Parts: sequence; C-alpha cells; structure tokens
Amino acid sequence: MRDLPDESNVNAAAQGIPDALPVLPVRDVVIFNYMILPLFIGREKSVQAVESALKNGRHLLVCAQREESTDDPAPEDLYSVGTVVQIMRLLKMPDSRVKILVQGVSRARITGYSQVEPYLEARIETLPEVTPQTDATLEALLRSAREQSEKVLTLRGLASPDVLAVLQGVDDPGRLADLIAANMRMKIADAQRILEAENPLERLTLVNAQLQREVEVATVQARIQSSAREGMDKAQKDYFLREQLKAIRQELGENEPEGEDDLENLKQALDKAGLPKDVRKEADKQLRRLSGMHADSSEANVVRTYLDWLVELPWKKLSRDRLDIAHAKEILDEDHCGLDKIKDRILEFLSVRKLNPQSKGPILCFAGPPGVGKTSLGRSIARALGRKFQRLSLGGMHDEAEIRGHRRTYIGAMPGRIIQAVKQAGTRNPVIVLDEVDKLGTDFRGDPSSALLEVLDPEQNHTFSDHYLNVPFDLSKVMFLCTANHLETIPAALRDRMEVISLPGYTMQEKAEIARKHLLPKKITENGLAEGDVALSDAALEKVIKEYTREAGLRNLERELASICRKLARRKAEGKKAPFKVEPKDVEKLLGAPRFVEDEKEKELMPGMALGLAWTPAGGEVLTVEASVMKGKGGLTLTGQLGDVMKESAQAALSYIRSRAEELGVDPSFAGKQDIHVHVPAGATPKDGPSAGVTLTTALISALSNRRVRADLCMTGEITLQGRVLPVGGIKEKILAGVARGLKHVIIPQQNVKDLEDVPGELLKRITVHPVHHYDELLPLVFEAKGKRGGGVKAGQSGKAAPEPRPKSPARPAVAATARRGRAERPAEA
Repeated sequence: MRDLPDESNVNAAAQGIPDALPVLPVRDVVIFNYMILPLFIGREKSVQAVESALKNGRHLLVCAQREESTDDPAPEDLYSVGTVVQIMRLLKMPDSRVKILVQGVSRARITGYSQVEPYLEARIETLPEVTPQTDATLEALLRSAREQSEKVLTLRGLASPDVLAVLQGVDDPGRLADLIAANMRMKIADAQRILEAENPLERLTLVNAQLQREVEVATVQARIQSSAREGMDKAQKDYFLREQLKAIRQELGENEPEGEDDLENLKQALDKAGLPKDVRKEADKQLRRLSGMHADSSEANVVRTYLDWLVELPWKKLSRDRLDIAHAKEILDEDHCGLDKIKDRILEFLSVRKLNPQSKGPILCFAGPPGVGKTSLGRSIARALGRKFQRLSLGGMHDEAEIRGHRRTYIGAMPGRIIQAVKQAGTRNPVIVLDEVDKLGTDFRGDPSSALLEVLDPEQNHTFSDHYLNVPFDLSKVMFLCTANHLETIPAALRDRMEVISLPGYTMQEKAEIARKHLLPKKITENGLAEGDVALSDAALEKVIKEYTREAGLRNLERELASICRKLARRKAEGKKAPFKVEPKDVEKLLGAPRFVEDEKEKELMPGMALGLAWTPAGGEVLTVEASVMKGKGGLTLTGQLGDVMKESAQAALSYIRSRAEELGVDPSFAGKQDIHVHVPAGATPKDGPSAGVTLTTALISALSNRRVRADLCMTGEITLQGRVLPVGGIKEKILAGVARGLKHVIIPQQNVKDLEDVPGELLKRITVHPVHHYDELLPLVFEAKGKRGGGVKAGQSGKAAPEPRPKSPARPAVAATARRGRAERPAEA
C-alpha cells in the first residue's frame, strides 16, 4: 500500500477549490482522497485541461468514463461524481504526451458544464466528509476492514509490519475506506459506487463487501498454487526415488528392467489374445523395443498403447449366428410393418448364410428417404442373428484417416473408425451399419469413399490393413450394411460393391399400423401416461397422417404423436381423469391448424380438366391438369413450375392431337387460330417426370372438343407421337393416392400390370384398374357419355375393364427404369 500523505496539506488544498474546474476524463481508474497517482495524458483536450489547471491554482477535476472505448467523451459519457486533485508535478514526454503526478483532495459532484471546447470545464460542489459518532457498528466495520485487508495481504504474500501499522493507525472510517479502496483491484463501476457514497459508514460497508470477495478469490488462488506446487514436488520426489532405486539395483548387480511385472502381464495377455502368426511376430518385436525403453519416455507410451490395442482386438472371438429363418422373420415382422420385398431379400440373405456359412454375401445398401427405417433394419438383422450391433455415421467425413487410421508417427494417432467399432463390439463378426454413405466428403486430406472400397470388397477385406495397426485384420466375417438417401452422390466404384435395396416409403395404411403398434405406445410411455390413458380413434390418426405430415418416413408423425401425448399428460397432471379420447375434431385443438389440406374431390370436371397421378417422396398425389383454349395463332403456354420432361410431354401430346385431330373429335384447324394454355396448380411446387403425357393429352382434347372428363377417374402414363402409352414408375403410390381421393377408376400403362403385385388386394377392390396399350383405348373410358352429367362412359363400354392377367415373371422394361430414375431427381413426378 502507498504511504498516506500529510493530512494537513490535503485539508489546506481543499480550502481553496474554485467553483469551476477543468475536467480530466480517465478511462480505467477512480481516484480517491489522499491518493497520490501518476497519470499519462495523451488526448489534446486533456492536455489543454491540464495546462489551464496549472495556470489557475493547479486544481483539476478527474472523472471516470462510463465506457473505456470512448475516445472523445462528452459530458454524458462521464460519471457525475469525481475527485478534485492537485497537480504536484508535471513532466512533458518526447512523444508530446504529458505525465503528471496528482493527489486526491476532495470528492465533488458536477452541477453543470460551463464549456465543452477546447476542453471540458464543469461547475462543481465539493462533498464534505462527515465524521460519524463512534459506536459498536462503526468499531465492528473498522475491525472487519482491517482483518480482511490483513488476510488479503497475507494470502498474496504482501503483508509487512509497516503496512499493518498504517492500517491500525487509521481510525477515521471514511479515510480508511478510501485508503483500502485505492489499493484494491476493482471494476470501475464498483470503485465509482464507493466514491459516490457520501456517508463514511456506507463507504466502509461497500469496501468490506469488496474485501470479502477478494478474500475468497485469493483463497482459491492460493489453493490452486499450492496444488500445483505439490504436484511438482511429488513428480520430483518420484524421479529421485526411481534414480536411487536404479543405483541400488546396479550396486546389488540386479539388472532387472523397470516395469518387469507390467511387461510380463502384457506378454501373457498377448499369448491369450490368439494373434495370427504375422501379427504375433510384430507384437513380439514391439515388446522387445518396450523392454529397452525408460518407462516414462513418450516413445514407451506409444508402444504400450499399440500393444494394448493388439491385445483388446477380437482376433478369434466370434458370435454364434442364430440362423433360424422363422425366428428372423418374426423379428423383422415385429420391428417393421410392410416392406415385404425388403424382408424377403434379407431372409434370402440369411438363408444363403445358413446353407453356406463360408459364402461372401453382397454388401446390402438400404436407399430411401429419411425416417423409413434403414438403420433400424440393420439393428433388426443383428438381433435376428444374435450378433453385436455397431453404427458408424459417415455424414460429413472427409479424412481418409477416419477409415484407415493414423500412422503411429503422428502425435495422438489412433486406429480408424472401422477397427474401433470392431473393438467396441468385442467380436470379429458384428453387424456394422455405415450410415449416410452418400454424404462422404473429399478434400486435401484424402477420399474416404476410396478407402471404403477395400473395407466393403469381400475379396479384399480379409486382409484389411489399418495404418495404425500396420498388420492385416480379417473383416470378412463382419456384416456391413450401408444406408443412403440418394444413390446419385455415391461414387460409381463404391456403388458397384453394394446391392441396393430401395425403401420407397410407407403408405398411409402402413403408417397407421406402425403408429398403432409402435409409435403411439412408445410416446405414451415416454410422456408418463399409462397404456389406457389415450384413446386415439382411427379417424383422428388418419387426420394426423394426412393433414399434419407429408413425408415418406415416420419422424414427423412421431413428433406429432409426441405433441398429442404431451398435451394429454398436462391434462392428467392438472388433475383431469383419464382416459382421454381423441377424435378428429380434437386434433386441431391439440395440434393447431392443419399444415396440409387435400383438394376437395370434384363432383364434375369442367372441359379442359383431367386428373393425373404423381409420385413424391412423401407418397402419391392426385394432380389436376387444366387446359384452356383462346383465340390466337397456335401458341402453347405452360405454367405451374413444370420441368423440361413435362414440357416435352406437352409438346408431344399437342403434336399427337394435331396428327389425329378428326379421329379425336377435334377441329383440325385449331393450330392456326387458337392459343392453348396448360396449367398445373400448386405453382410453387416443382413438377417433372415422364408420366404426365396421358393426362396432358386428355386435358388438351377435352379443352379443344369441349367434352368433360369423368370426375371419378385418374390416369398415369407417358405418350408417344404415335399414341403408344409407355410404362412409368411409382404405380403403388399413385394407386393409393387415387383410392385416398375417393376415385373409382385408374388408367395405367399395360406394361405396368406387373406392378400391381405390390398393391394390397383390399385396395384393388376399391378402385377399378384399366390397363391400356394405346391412347385409342382411353377414349371410351375417360370422357362422359353425351347427355350425362355425372360419371359413366360411352354406350357399349362397361367402364369396368379388369386388368389383364399378370405375367408370371415379367421383365421390367428399360423405360420403366428410366422413369424411376427421373423420379428420384425431382421433388414431384407427374
């Protein structure tokens, strides 16, 4: 602490303080009475304020800034209470700055500013010191301030008899408070609060609070320093003891290496690990190196860690497969609803393993939208086989070392994720799911997808070499399963090693069944409800699926069911009695307004309107295609966010109509005197895909001939210039969309009859399927008979044409495969 100045000098200086003084703003300090402090002045205004004070009594008002970052403070940027100081000494620096030595004289409050330029000058009133009466409270505050100051000085190692004598010699509470505050580390706001306190008792109380906080900080700091010192002392002590032990062994002639017991235990562990011959050779070599190293060297730690990895890897541990096909089918049916083709492929895979355990089966890749159960299928396979399950997320991985591991020459090296997963599984034949294989990255650190080629190739992975292990490890017994959302982003070489199984998504019926069996019971339990507390009707569940979710998977449906359960849990917590019945009218109260509203079914279509079917990642949809004819010169306008494929379909449909106008009941001269506008509503949604030709042709014929299309009929299929109807993809989803809309008839290409095997039989009973090969076969079906306003077809047509007999093993045409590929490239396919 600084020595106190002579009190008589301060009092004498305080008597001659003028009513207006130059103001010196300071950034990071608050000056108290009796405090002597050097100040460096660099701002031009501040230099002029100092020069003015030297000419007029050497008095100056020092005020702290509210914000340190303010370079040119205005009156509102300064605190209203400051300290009047007397300039004791001045020194001009070579860099045009000024250094002054000042002493605090009196606290003062600013009542106003008499000038702002060229420097600040304020009108002030001094705050006189009040001497309180001596009582027990004052004595207690004085003792506490002295004792806590002594504690802080002792903890910081600054206590001395002279400083303690100064503290004991000050009996005035205000002066003691100023003395302690001037020598404490405080924030500007805390110091200013002490300065502004006029009552000495209040000022001393604030100082006591700051001292208490400082004691706590100094205590913790001293404890930390003591712990660090003890750690250093222990390390030095251990080092000297080890050196002494080493010298004693040398004197006794005992040349046993340090850590012999550890090395012996490590050798026994390597014996039990069942290492292959070449791996054991490398392990023995590293063990000999370790025996000649100092136990505390960094190289010894690297070698010991490497040997620990070799010991812990399951070189010979295999899980016994439970190849019971019936049991596997039960588990798959229990965990997943629908997905019959996928389940059959998995059971075939397991059947081959049962008949030929040495077979090197293909790497299965489950491809489909998020939330359809790709990862959970891998978990079900592991449960059916009785194997361990591990999952690796490859999304965003861009370092090859994540797959192959790091070289042991690098600091912090470790094996790759594949070897780590095998170690965590504890067996050499776990089921490992490589999630998001389509989202691998590539940069200057390598290409992880290329590193996966060796991992996923059954002909190479029996000698997989991790960079860290640097010895071959057999991965041929591991069952690798991959998942992906989009196949287009997977490199061709990597995709060639996998058998892709597509998961197109769930229909509404499948979603409802999964929600009943799995999702709803799970959410009821998670939200603290009992099994019978929630009674969700089928109609309410269907409303949630249709109007609040539109996805191929189940994640949003799970969130909506969780939201319903949370609101019902709140009712139960508020004391209402269960069960809580949820009907369709209650869904909007629980979940708010519907997010997706289906178009109402038209009882009668206007001329120029036709209903088509589209595929989206969330399932099938019914699209209304509208065509309008107006006077013009044969122009064709297409609107509704149509892609290039649909625009070409419209051009082909128009050319077909022009080539057969008379047969189709259309005026052949329309092309020269009429413009046509084709529009597909919901213009904000992109639409594309090779399956809108039939619908566009029908809408154009209806508009040109002023005939109505049946309102209970929808269609899908592509058309050629000769009128042939080509096959398309997504037949199952499209028919389900037609059934959900309440339509009675659907027209599909003849070559898509084989796809009806995927459609549930009970749905085919609710809609009549009309397979066609040429557009001429559509004419008797799509247009209303003359004189009829509702449904029906022309006289002589039943409108109930059943689908042709399904071929036993039809070959899927190349055009259908092309249609499916185009479908994956766009959000919606018409």
